[in-house]
Amino acid sequence: MPHLPATGGRDVHTVRFPVGRPPATVDVLIVGAGPVGLAAATELTARGIRVAVVDRARTATLVRAGAMGHTPRVVEHFRRWGLLQRIREAWTYPPEWNRGTRLVTSLTGHELVPVPRPSFRGSGAPEHTADEALRRPQTVLQQVFLDHLAEHGVSVAGGWELQELTEDGEGVSAGVVDVDSGERRMVRAAYVLGTDGGSSTTRRLVGIDREGDHATEKRLRLIVRTGDISDRVGPAPSATNIVFNQRASGFLAAVSTREWRVYAGPYPLDHEPTEDELLAIGRAAFGFDLELELVSATTFYHATRIATTFRRGRVLLAGDAAHVRTPGGNLGEGIGDVANLGWKLAAVLAGHAPDTLLDSYDQERRPHNRRVADHSLERSRRSQTALAEIRAGGIPDDADLGDAAVRRRAEIGERLRRDHTGGAGVTFDERYDASDVIWYEEGQLASEPGWRPDVYEDDPRPGHRAPDGRIDPHGSTLHDRIGTSFALLVLTEDPTGRPAEDSTKDPTGRPAEDSTKDPTGRPAGDSTDEPAGRPAEDLIRDRPVVDAFTREAASRSLPLTVIHLTDPDARAVYGAAHVLIRPDQHVAWRGSVLPDGGARAVLDRVLGRARSGTAAQALGAVPAQRVL
Repeated sequence: MPHLPATGGRDVHTVRFPVGRPPATVDVLIVGAGPVGLAAATELTARGIRVAVVDRARTATLVRAGAMGHTPRVVEHFRRWGLLQRIREAWTYPPEWNRGTRLVTSLTGHELVPVPRPSFRGSGAPEHTADEALRRPQTVLQQVFLDHLAEHGVSVAGGWELQELTEDGEGVSAGVVDVDSGERRMVRAAYVLGTDGGSSTTRRLVGIDREGDHATEKRLRLIVRTGDISDRVGPAPSATNIVFNQRASGFLAAVSTREWRVYAGPYPLDHEPTEDELLAIGRAAFGFDLELELVSATTFYHATRIATTFRRGRVLLAGDAAHVRTPGGNLGEGIGDVANLGWKLAAVLAGHAPDTLLDSYDQERRPHNRRVADHSLERSRRSQTALAEIRAGGIPDDADLGDAAVRRRAEIGERLRRDHTGGAGVTFDERYDASDVIWYEEGQLASEPGWRPDVYEDDPRPGHRAPDGRIDPHGSTLHDRIGTSFALLVLTEDPTGRPAEDSTKDPTGRPAEDSTKDPTGRPAGDSTDEPAGRPAEDLIRDRPVVDAFTREAASRSLPLTVIHLTDPDARAVYGAAHVLIRPDQHVAWRGSVLPDGGARAVLDRVLGRARSGTAAQALGAVPAQRVL
């Protein structure tokens, strides 16, 4: 039985990978049992793909865990996998400690920018999604994923190191070695997915370089362990804080009821701070003298290193193996990689799509990762400049309650408030605007507003995340209804004849050109002319499009869910009568009438059978035999 402290929770200090031998043959071999690798195994297993996971390590530990915060977009994927409740239940410190991210002089000091506390009776409904952000250590995710995969008989083997990759036209032979016994095994797979971190062996063996600037200084992520400090911080201290004082800066975040993450630095690349130096920073972050144990210190850098391609033949990269950047949301980008790649691998392996569909993984994810990485690096540089200027002006000691100290803290708070920008764009604007497998609308890419990290509006245009919303009073969402298959969204008018306000405009305010035309191109009659006949006409007009897609999908044995919505708000958001949504919840096509070539042409494009030339490159060309 797991250890349960008085406050509840779970003991996930150590996650032990299963002991065993990887199978001789598999559809996809995943190298790396971190959260991204295990998430990939979960995604592919849900699609009926035979996977195996190997990792050089035998355990993962809480006190070296990286990611803690998971955006609502990531939580949407937890929900889609049916694992959200398990992850919620596996907290390592009480959820009531979460009070938002507080900007403070120390844990017991002064709040610089007031943050509204959660309201017991408030709805707290997040914008753009049914799900809120979640804080759980990555070991929690690993344990939940491992339990789930074990229930499905998926092979996960710790203690096996990848040493060789040999590729041919039919698959990849991977040589793995037991790190203790030296036993060698060959695993034959159709594809190999490297999720083995920033120093990826998979990436090295396949010969993929990285681009980006190297760091000129380093920082340390510390895990410190306390005793019982409830007499100073209370029984429910704030779990997530960003500290600004003369000694400490950056996150002070609870990892468990006794362990906290503290940031230290920057330091010169060749400097090794002493343990006493690091513990002094930890005490400054708490704001009082206390006994601390330094449990771990992990080096990280404010830099960007992105693989020059995420695919070479039958070997693909995801997570830190593909992209490393300034901390903050890296794991979320890895989960996004998994969602994008999973359905594509499944489509290729099932014969629904050619191998060239996998080229679009690189086309879509790498530009997105670069966009977010550039923003993160610029944000970190601005933050360091702001901190230096604030410290140069002085940060009063917590004990100083004089008028001058109060005024100075107010000045600092105003500076931080002025510098703060939201991250809605980083969270939700996962747009794919250079892809061969998206049916873009005429003029769309030239007219779209530029990506902004702080701004997001629901956007139903092809390449964007499909706007979500509740579709029944009992809580089910559109994303729930889509599930894991392709979906054709059919938006008809309310059968009562009630007009759908603004249903002919998309979120930019532009008229949706196709939304007022029937299949003949004739403008649809005004609802005031035919109040009773309009819904029936809509159904007649929809039938050729729906029938065409369902017949074409059936002929390919391609899973397709047809979803009829009559809510005028849904039609107003989507701005068209029909929307084809991919299994990763991105819009692939929308319109009221089928284009030339019909549903066949649309599905050919979306499945990589008809290349548009937008960004076509032969990334997947495989020589007859190659040792990687």
